[in-house]
Amino acid sequence: MPTQTITLEYDGPIAIISNNRPDKHNAANDEMDAGLWEILEELESNPDVRAIIWRANGKSWSSGRDVGQIGVRTEDIDNLSFIERGQRGIKRVFSIQAPILCALKGWVIGGSFERALCCDLRIAAEGTRFMLPEVKHGVITDSGGMARLFQMCGHGVTMDLALTGRVMDAEEALQRGVISRLVPAEELEKTAREMAAGIAASPAFTVKMERRNMSLLADDQVIRSIDEEATTQTLVFASDDYAEMKAARDQSREPKYRRR
Repeated sequence: MPTQTITLEYDGPIAIISNNRPDKHNAANDEMDAGLWEILEELESNPDVRAIIWRANGKSWSSGRDVGQIGVRTEDIDNLSFIERGQRGIKRVFSIQAPILCALKGWVIGGSFERALCCDLRIAAEGTRFMLPEVKHGVITDSGGMARLFQMCGHGVTMDLALTGRVMDAEEALQRGVISRLVPAEELEKTAREMAAGIAASPAFTVKMERRNMSLLADDQVIRSIDEEATTQTLVFASDDYAEMKAARDQSREPKYRRR
């Protein structure tokens, strides 16, 4: 399904994905997701791509899921199937032959933050802010972000972000290893291009083997987490507490949770 909410272009051996809902801080909706799955499928089958930049138009890389679509199905599909379809899409980042570099800026929130975490490299502009606010919306992380953050930051910091929904600023993200470089905003695109060009100029098989070694170290845990999150997120959507949270918000009252 062609869409302008996310685009793909090529510059020689470098592929460039651009989030393109700038008026919405690139919040992901169903249309944008469908476009992303098509792009990742194309990149997975394109042996000529040597490096991929995932960037964004506008002020933010992505403010996460469009809040109007959290927990809402716009088609006749059950929750588990919907979640697993999206997870199959993002799992392609693990099988694409070329490394993916995310050039982050502004807000990087929720599921979009998780998607960036599943990629190979993350660099950020000064002032970038990261959040996992899912619990505040009554849902959980379900795209591998918890497992990847656990690998980077450990149990304490990961649970702090996941349970409180607090902001992690770019300086902390650099300190924790969530990003590998922090650059002035005006240098973000240039830095990403230089890094991608350097990777693309390296021997292709060598890059492939380096990524294979890292995958053996890290990706199995993330993929197993994604699979389990499909089940637990489905249970959340069906839970009494989730229904109570939505009802309380609609009725402007305090929720009465029953832990089930």
